[in-house]
Amino acid sequence: MEHVPILKIGDVLLVSIQVDLQDQTVLALQEDLADRIVAAGAHGVIIDITAVDIVDSFIGRMFATIAAMSRLMDAETVVVGMRPAVAITLVELGLSLGGVRTALDLEEGMRLLGAGAAAAVAGAP
Repeated sequence: MEHVPILKIGDVLLVSIQVDLQDQTVLALQEDLADRIVAAGAHGVIIDITAVDIVDSFIGRMFATIAAMSRLMDAETVVVGMRPAVAITLVELGLSLGGVRTALDLEEGMRLLGAGAAAAVAGAP
């Protein structure tokens, strides 16, 4: 089973999904992410699904579960890079992903979490 890497950028955790999502991979990600949110004191989670072509109802529900779990630990979740076909599939499956904010790309996701402004200030001359 492959593990999905979780990177820390300031107080945001970035989950970049570059593998085919199997049920066990998603369950492992949920556990790993919960541990990392606590360990890092993260206030935001960005899940980049740009490379994801297909989702099923289990994986869609897991995104909603991850967002709910993150909220309980005071971290907001943003899903970025959703392809139109994935969005259509989620709607057809009746999954609303309640509590999950979405953005077109990573930069917009960081801005939604307020991390973009902090990074811009830190990088200013």
